[in-house]
Formats: sequence, C-alpha cells, structure tokens
Amino acid sequence: MNQKVRSITQAAIIAALYVVLTEIAAFLGLANNPIQIRFSEALTILPFFTSAAIPGLFVGCLLANLLTGCAVLDVLFGSIATLLGALGTYFLGRAASQKPWLKWLCPLPPIAANTVIVPFVLRFVYQLDGTIPYFMLTVGIGEVISCGVLGLLLLNVLERYRRQLFSENPA
Repeated sequence: MNQKVRSITQAAIIAALYVVLTEIAAFLGLANNPIQIRFSEALTILPFFTSAAIPGLFVGCLLANLLTGCAVLDVLFGSIATLLGALGTYFLGRAASQKPWLKWLCPLPPIAANTVIVPFVLRFVYQLDGTIPYFMLTVGIGEVISCGVLGLLLLNVLERYRRQLFSENPA
C-alpha cells in the first residue's frame, strides 16, 4: 500500500476512535468535568508508533469537542493541547529508539499539555468556580488515569503488534 494512503488511513482511524471513545466517556459523564477521564486520551501514546497519530489525534479531539458541545475556545485550546502532547510523545518515541526506557515517559507530554492548558479553559471559558491550581490538580488526575495508566497499558499491548499495525510493509 502507498505510504501516504496508509498514513492518511491511520490518521482517519485514530481520529474516529478518538471521537467514539470520547462520546462513550461523555455518555458516562466523564468527558467534560473538572476531573476528565477520557478513554480517548489513552490514544495519545500512538505517536510513539506512528507520526500519522499526530494529525489523527488533533482532528479527533477537534471533532470530539465539537460533538460533545464544547465552547469554541475549548475546541481550539483543547485540540492544541492534544496536538502539543502528541508532538511531545512522537519526539520521545524517536528518542526511545536509542534509549528504550524513554518509552515509559511517553504519556508525560499529553499529561503536561492538558494539565497546563485545560484549567485556563475551565476557569475562563466556562467560568467554573475554582482556582487554576485546583483545576490543574483535577485535570492532572484525569490525565494521569487516561494517558498514564490506560495509555501505558495500550502501549504495552500495541508493542506486541507493532509490526502488523504500524510498519510500512506489514507481514
């Protein structure tokens, strides 16, 4: 398969998965609160495997935020936070080829990006009661659960199938 077509297809699948998983979390009341446990955020480890995950996660977050009724500034800044996290994970993934222990740090960029950006959205866009440090704590907890715990579990499972799922010429 043409590499460009494969990359676009992977990005589209990742975006669709992000939307579906966010919708499930929203249905369960977990997606748009101070402590947000978005199952979709586990996908932020995918740039460890493929650069196609970067646009896939960005577009998926953008669409998911639109579909769950987020405010325009939340759609924008939440998607930027996901994009920054995905880029950080991608670069850690590249560095992990030389230092394999770095793979365990792959959830940190999305955790950090969301923990820094989303609290300002909660406070100033939605005008929720609470302080920025409080929202950093609550968003950080949700991100540690979503990206750290679920993301690392997903990373370990996908590593077993890396060649079939992410290589240029799967066997």
